[in-house]
Amino acid sequence: MFLPNPKLFDPASIPEETRAFNERVIERLTNGPDVWSLPTETVRQARREGKSIFPLEPFADDAETIEIETPAGPLPLRIIRPDNGKTSGTFLHIHGGGWMYGAADLQDQRLKELANATSLACVSVDYRLTPEHPYPAANEDCEAAALWLAKQASSHDLDTSFLAIGGESAGGHLSVDALLRLRDRHGLTPFHAAVLIAGIYDVGMTPSAYNFHDRLILAHPDMVNYAAGYLQNGEDYKSPEVSPLYARLNDMPPAHFTVGTRDALLDDTLFMANRWIQVQPDTELEIHPGGCHVFQYFDELAQARESRKSMAAFLNRIRSGK
Repeated sequence: MFLPNPKLFDPASIPEETRAFNERVIERLTNGPDVWSLPTETVRQARREGKSIFPLEPFADDAETIEIETPAGPLPLRIIRPDNGKTSGTFLHIHGGGWMYGAADLQDQRLKELANATSLACVSVDYRLTPEHPYPAANEDCEAAALWLAKQASSHDLDTSFLAIGGESAGGHLSVDALLRLRDRHGLTPFHAAVLIAGIYDVGMTPSAYNFHDRLILAHPDMVNYAAGYLQNGEDYKSPEVSPLYARLNDMPPAHFTVGTRDALLDDTLFMANRWIQVQPDTELEIHPGGCHVFQYFDELAQARESRKSMAAFLNRIRSGK
């Protein structure tokens, strides 16, 4: 079991750079417009134009977008390879955004960095978004992408000798769900590693999500609205098919969990990592003092750069068998 060092939660352990960043974010979000008063498409467009709190990343010039056929229709996948063109496996990335925002092409630079650091091709899924496409649309798309990667990806010159999966926030949730769907619906456990950044593992909210009201990227009201868009047909929030925290986790791959102490989803990660390690001894938990939700997006933070290096180091370790 993971028993985190209490000093990680001491406010005195928060780097001054992180403290100042959090204060700027809270001030901007507190004084800015309420995103929930705006049309969903307006918020999506603001993110695409770099007008939201999240930094706009340049597109990778050598990225390739393909479409695979799924029961719901064509599904776009964005492929980013290492600069040297040499790969030793593939990482399936599932973006965050509360199932409502985000896209496969909005994190090109972070995926390029990961590709260069690990020699893994990165494949990002452009899954269907809520509220237009509620549960289980996104889950089915990510399942289809994972299944394609396991069975057919070699036809697109993707190395499948080592497969990893991961994402942030809702992407962490969908990553775990994809692993469970492949195991339970297809009898497959093809992934060798998972990287899970501040995932949503209990859609009904863990205590930290329920009690977090600071305007620091993600707060309790946001979780309420995201969940309402995701589950529109009376689904049970505590069902393992909805909230993977309650699922049986046998046969899951080695995993690297990471979260900041000022994240509404802190408990989601602490709870899930402690369940995961009971069945998978090769489980890592990295906690960053003061880190806000998905702080890894913000390259100005030393913590973000350090966290991304740790994720790459984990993937390299698992791939090398050490």
